[in-house]
Amino acid sequence: MILLRDLAFGRGAERLVDGASLQMHPGWKVGLTGANGAGKSTFMALLRGEIHAERGDLERPPGWAVAHVAQDTPALPDAALEFTLDGDEELRRIERAITQAEAANDGAGDGELIGELYGKLGDVDGYSARARAAALLHGLGFSDADFVRPVADFSGGWRVRLNLARALMCRSDLLLLDEPTNHLDLDAILWLETWLKNYKGTLILISHDRDFLDEVCSHILNVENKRMTLFTGNYTACERARAERLANEMALAEKQKRQRDHLQKYVDRFRAQATKARQAQSRIKMLERMGEIAAAHVDAPFNFSFMEPKGYSDPLLELDSAQVGYGETAISKPLLTQLRLTIRPGSRIGLLGRNGAGKSTLMKLLAGELGSPRRIDQNGVEHDTRVAGRNLNLGYFAQHQLEQLRPEESPMWHLVKAEPRTREQEFRDYIGGFDFRGEQVDAPVGRFSGGEKSRLALALLIRTRPNLLLLDEPTNHLDIEMREALTLALQETEAAVVIVSHDRHLLRATCDELWLVADGKLTPFDGDLDDYANWLDQQRTLERKREAEAPALATVPPTAAKPVDLSKSALAGRREVEKQVTQLEKQMAGWQGELTLLEQRLADPALYANVAQAQTLTRRQSELSAQLQAAEERWLALQGTLEAAP
Repeated sequence: MILLRDLAFGRGAERLVDGASLQMHPGWKVGLTGANGAGKSTFMALLRGEIHAERGDLERPPGWAVAHVAQDTPALPDAALEFTLDGDEELRRIERAITQAEAANDGAGDGELIGELYGKLGDVDGYSARARAAALLHGLGFSDADFVRPVADFSGGWRVRLNLARALMCRSDLLLLDEPTNHLDLDAILWLETWLKNYKGTLILISHDRDFLDEVCSHILNVENKRMTLFTGNYTACERARAERLANEMALAEKQKRQRDHLQKYVDRFRAQATKARQAQSRIKMLERMGEIAAAHVDAPFNFSFMEPKGYSDPLLELDSAQVGYGETAISKPLLTQLRLTIRPGSRIGLLGRNGAGKSTLMKLLAGELGSPRRIDQNGVEHDTRVAGRNLNLGYFAQHQLEQLRPEESPMWHLVKAEPRTREQEFRDYIGGFDFRGEQVDAPVGRFSGGEKSRLALALLIRTRPNLLLLDEPTNHLDIEMREALTLALQETEAAVVIVSHDRHLLRATCDELWLVADGKLTPFDGDLDDYANWLDQQRTLERKREAEAPALATVPPTAAKPVDLSKSALAGRREVEKQVTQLEKQMAGWQGELTLLEQRLADPALYANVAQAQTLTRRQSELSAQLQAAEERWLALQGTLEAAP
């Protein structure tokens, strides 16, 4: 177990936690929560042995393998799959030892040693390692083609995913994850939830995604006021207990009551307006829970609301048969086509879709950042495909807008620049609702964290009184308290809202209708977020089925009737087929090794005392045999393609 006895630690001269005493047992999945700067990441560093406690003890079993996600990834030439496999250090040690043993004595090697090493390889599931690494990469959104790409080719966000895959590849006893859902889209988050729920070791997780914490965690360790408090149950259970404790303080109890009454009036008003659509009904259920949720956050440092828009148009914004793309292929091969969407006052739209489907591109089109695309009808007349209402006042939030903040200037400077005639005290009162107080109001923005910059950008956007809010991942870098404040503010605004977010709590609480971006189209989604999770599972199943049934890629024409033109494209095609052959051979070797081990275990009569285990292994044996047969057929077809080429 992990044992804390009178533990005190800090960063520099600042004491963050004092007198913590508790224990966490093997197999627990613990969510580490608390305000930014409370000491969560410092506690993680303490668990990794990177810093030392100022007082007391932190004990964990000395033989435990500890895995965590690296903060940086250098521009390595290693293939993504090999980089992921490096996460299993014992596997890599055995593989290196086998290579050295087989190369010894002029290639003859030591047969007994080699046999022993291959036995160790089986003990660490080495024969299935590549298949497991591929499954991790698939789950995190990588394609088969990405497996052989160098790490250096990937952007920063995708390198974060590679680091996560590498940490999950480690057969660890203790897994430490600090904000693992950052840079993940919703389908990758749902996959990661399932993986972590099945993880056998002890998990300690920092996350500001309340739904993720609820799904994964069995306990919550909250850091607050220099104390660490352990709660049994998920985040919602912790929140309920915290609300009860806060209610014992009379001033906060009165504030809780006012907040509940205010929310109830809003719920009653919305229920009278809501349609019978699944999304609207899901939102009603979420709103009914918000009173309990809000009660646990009455002491939050954030308190703001969206300013009333000055006017409306109906519709506010319309897309009429629009299409959009980038560069030279924007017209010939657009990313999205036949886009039809009408946004009216009061619309509350959530955009769903897999990574790369075009959600952010669609938001840029709505925001007018991609110009005003036009189409020509059958009579040769040009029409705008993006039509803005006369009174449209658009507020667009996206991560790249944080870069538009002036790093050398302060929050006060940004506010004064936008509204030079407004009194300074009004600005100080306003920005205080976003927890910018005292010296921070006049501090340079360049020193701020990502969360502080996001808060400032939201504060500046709200001051413009938009009647249409376009929010592309607005919760990135925001902690749970700020996310709750934003959710409450969005519930009550009269502005229309279009949101892209991986925060399911925010989507459930604010959206009446969901639209799906998929296969180059935008269509209404008939269901709620649970239905969307099922849709994602179906898509993954179809993809696996297509991959299994895919015929050999005949990139080079297998014909001997006429000579093949060894042009640049033909040579590139041959290399692609050769690459597929190499990948397939590696995959077949892994399956064959796993099948050999299975057959050895199935030959043991003692196994059949456990009927369920025997049935599981027998099923896996059949699956592997079928996979090998299909792979061998594909390998033969690919070889035929290569032989037919000169």
